[in-house]
Amino acid sequence: MFFLPFGVVAAEVSPWLVVFNLIALLLTTFFLPLNWLQYSLISGSAIALIVSTLPLLQFPRSHTHFTQEMETQLGSDYLKEVPEAIQGKMRPQPLVVTDIVRGISLPEIRIQRDIPFAHPEGVELKLNTYQPLETGKHPTLVIIYGGAWRQGNPSNNEAFSRYMASQNYTVIAIDYRHAPQHKFPAQLEDVQTALQYIQDHADELEVDTERMAIMGRSAGGHLAMLAAYQPHGMKFRAVVNYYGPINLSNGYYDLPSPDPINIQAVLRNFLGGTPEELPERYQEASPSSYLRPNLPPSLLIYAGRDHLVQAKFGKRLDQNLQAKDNLSVYLEIPWAEHAFDALFSGISNQLALYHTERFLAWALRKN
Repeated sequence: MFFLPFGVVAAEVSPWLVVFNLIALLLTTFFLPLNWLQYSLISGSAIALIVSTLPLLQFPRSHTHFTQEMETQLGSDYLKEVPEAIQGKMRPQPLVVTDIVRGISLPEIRIQRDIPFAHPEGVELKLNTYQPLETGKHPTLVIIYGGAWRQGNPSNNEAFSRYMASQNYTVIAIDYRHAPQHKFPAQLEDVQTALQYIQDHADELEVDTERMAIMGRSAGGHLAMLAAYQPHGMKFRAVVNYYGPINLSNGYYDLPSPDPINIQAVLRNFLGGTPEELPERYQEASPSSYLRPNLPPSLLIYAGRDHLVQAKFGKRLDQNLQAKDNLSVYLEIPWAEHAFDALFSGISNQLALYHTERFLAWALRKN
């Protein structure tokens, strides 16, 4: 677990690592005396330069593939359904290298934090709202944070919430009880309670209940899918899942290598036991159990080098959704690690953000 953050960051700042490693290679080649140390440093700098270059070499092809996948699933002219004024506010390019250093611009918005919406079992649950400066009801995105169902809060990944609010969405980040003190289905119940609160307070929260999407990352992506795919739940126009678990029984046995957080222990703490001990609970907690026709359009974004939630599970979900005549878009970032978007201005999140905001504009802002 200690090295996982380094794996995330290294790929996300690869343009600057290329520059650093190139400088190091030149210095060791031309300014150090010839000896075994110089040869070792040259070899190390050359290898580091090659490794740091790989994401940049893969980026154009990945973006082209993502664009083709979006057009295949949504229609070759899907953006024509989005008003030009909305398109004009979206990022014009999938990668702006200078943004890696200076950050993605986050215009001024309105923020309200720590709004209480429920108090189950003595746990006060709160939500944050991120709203455009222009008052009134807006297309709404409900966001659920990740953290292995055991940690986190609605302020996680706040840069994304602020960015989407600046694009004239109402963004609501919600809370839920954590494992192991509170086991499933407490988390889903809390999400459903939050959704009911949002619906009941739509006017004051400036929510357009006819144009809503739900999104989550990792454990939050899992809960977003569960909420969106429930047969009698709130109706959404879209669901966005960043690297969320799909089939928890499969995830229990088909483990990543290495396994930095001990996936089996995480699932036992979340569900209260193993798949053999609690088969029905594992089934009830798996979004894959609720697949059927007429589900909301799904955007599934996974990391090709994920050591927590393997990308193949997302690919399988995409295939199963489409097999039941659902609209699903699957995007896999080949060089990325789990939680790649923790670095909001990193190259993986820039690519994901470019396509996510277009998917949401298509789903929530079509004429």
